[in-house]
Amino acid sequence: MGNTMNYIIKEGTVNELMYIENNIPEFSSPKSYAEITAKIGARSHILLVAYINEQPVAYKLGYAKSGSLFYSWLGAVLPEFRGQGIAKGLLLRQEDKVRACAYQAIEVKSMNRFKRMLQMLIAHDYQIVKCKQLDDGSDSKITFRKNL
Repeated sequence: MGNTMNYIIKEGTVNELMYIENNIPEFSSPKSYAEITAKIGARSHILLVAYINEQPVAYKLGYAKSGSLFYSWLGAVLPEFRGQGIAKGLLLRQEDKVRACAYQAIEVKSMNRFKRMLQMLIAHDYQIVKCKQLDDGSDSKITFRKNL
């Protein structure tokens, strides 16, 4: 972790997202290309990708839920690039873009088992608005919201 590499963030492609999505060990059932394109479809969306040496290493994808609410749907950082502030960089860039599009709030869901994600959201003023235990009792889905 002591060796931080420089990364850049720009708008990316679903293919780049898929490369990252399919290399995240915590994702027991990664989203498919068809699922992702069906979900974003004609919706206004923002797909940000972080690159190191022109290789995609992380992404954040969200879409408009309404004229005033933006939903930050998916995101991940490849394991070997974690702990370098890339997820935080993506979160802040997404907030800037969402604010520029005049949305009033961002909503995001995470699972209780993703502790670093929960900590990052709380540290950036996201408020817990809902918590629901999964039917099998294995985890809880937590909904956060931040007013912009």
